[in-house]
Amino acid sequence: MRTPVSTGPGLAGFAVFWLLLLGALPMLRLAVEAGSAGAWAELAQDAAVWRAARRSLVVAAGATALSVTLGVALAALLLLREVPGRRVLIFLAVLPLLVPPQIMALGFLQAAGPGSPLLLALGLAPPIGSAHPLHGPLGMVLVLGVQGAPLVFLGVAALVRRIPGETLIAARGLGASPGGALRRVAWPLLLPGLAAGAGLAWIAALGNFGVAALIGIPGRYPVLTVLIWRRLGQGGPEALGEVALLSVLLAGLALPGLAIQRFAARAAPLPTGRPFAPMPLRLRGAGTAVAMVYLLVVLGLPMLSLLLAALVPAIGVRLTAATFTLANFAAALAPGAQTGAAFGRSLVLSGVAALVLAAAAGAIALAQSHRSVRLAGVMADLPYALPGACIGVAAILIVLSLPGGGALYGTAGLILIAYLSRFQALALRPAAAAAARLDPALDLAARGMGAGPLRRIAAIHLPLLAPALGAGAILVMLLAVNEVTVSALLHGPGSQTLGVLVFNLQDSGSTALAAAVSCLALLLVAVLMALASLAARRLPAGTLPWRP
Repeated sequence: MRTPVSTGPGLAGFAVFWLLLLGALPMLRLAVEAGSAGAWAELAQDAAVWRAARRSLVVAAGATALSVTLGVALAALLLLREVPGRRVLIFLAVLPLLVPPQIMALGFLQAAGPGSPLLLALGLAPPIGSAHPLHGPLGMVLVLGVQGAPLVFLGVAALVRRIPGETLIAARGLGASPGGALRRVAWPLLLPGLAAGAGLAWIAALGNFGVAALIGIPGRYPVLTVLIWRRLGQGGPEALGEVALLSVLLAGLALPGLAIQRFAARAAPLPTGRPFAPMPLRLRGAGTAVAMVYLLVVLGLPMLSLLLAALVPAIGVRLTAATFTLANFAAALAPGAQTGAAFGRSLVLSGVAALVLAAAAGAIALAQSHRSVRLAGVMADLPYALPGACIGVAAILIVLSLPGGGALYGTAGLILIAYLSRFQALALRPAAAAAARLDPALDLAARGMGAGPLRRIAAIHLPLLAPALGAGAILVMLLAVNEVTVSALLHGPGSQTLGVLVFNLQDSGSTALAAAVSCLALLLVAVLMALASLAARRLPAGTLPWRP
């Protein structure tokens, strides 16, 4: 995507340097370490590694299949059909994607099992001591499948806006029913979006740590992300060679997802025409009811269970007027509490990363007319496309290669470096889309009046890009403030983040406090979403995932 803005070589040079620094360097460092580790033979004989890899494939395949099934059903009902409350339902259908994985896993865990406050209140809880039904691969597939469904849904939504309405009108004129027209005309055009969403769901399920840890570890079903975390925690820097090999193996398993996305991106563009209009649905009320029941099951019940778990003194206690308490929230918000420190640290890390990446995204977006910038931008997508564990290990390898870099190991500074690499592509996309829409006449007029490149950027282009840069920054904050995969590998004493805190609290048995912290984290997500929505009217369609 090119920009109509004319910029000098200095800005292009900075853009290329930045993109290669955050995109190419981590991947190159990881590959070099894996290639020089000399432990491939030992890896091939390690039964635990191949058992974890096989389990990762099983979970990713099951979760992707469920994501595709749910995503296609939601798209068929809410994107291609006209149902009451359609805009609200679309927003709610995307929402599971924005709930941090460890919080979604905790919500599902609290919605089932013998200690569920909701089931206890309804008198439906299994006997105390019963095995939790979600511990193990089926629970992981369920939660990851639900969280991946919006990725498929959004992949389809990106193409629905471009379906030429004339094709549906022609099909109806030839006697096809609304369903037949959609099946024969619309869905074949939407297959690339469906494939792209499926590829994203595969990578997301394969590289997830929060769900794998909270559900897989108690179920004695560790996958590769958990194995990487365990071996790095047990061996420290001395285990980096082995962990690099495991990360490369994980990246290799993600290649099918990347290949599917690349295939989808190379599909023939859709012809232009009048905007697609959703087709009428005979049982409109029934369609809305089906969507609401689904959203209640996958979103309402887990989040309600999470809230109820935060309002009792301990898990396994029935919620009554006598047991109702706000002590868990008070503990989470107490001055000097561990939770308060984790909240502050995550806000600072995600905020600094968002500001730095938004500033860099503005410069990169304005320099897209240079071919070198566009080529370097391809490398910037890799850290976001590959599993987060790969970026975490690469960040450790990079800082330990620097003179005095060992001082960063286990600190918040190392986490920040990984965040910059991980989320640059997320900040760049809305900025690039907005820069491509800038009117070249404004730039030409300013040049005619003698304004130099910096003056034109500051006075003309940056004000027009500000909403997109702000939206990109908030998208970075949304994902970084509750991030757990990278943080779990990189944190040390005094650098625990919010996502890691939720995992640690649940892992140590402080489930009620973990639920309270999760509820506060969800409130933070809602505030960030509201702030991003304020800029939505000035952004290209699809920039914000909850406004497709």
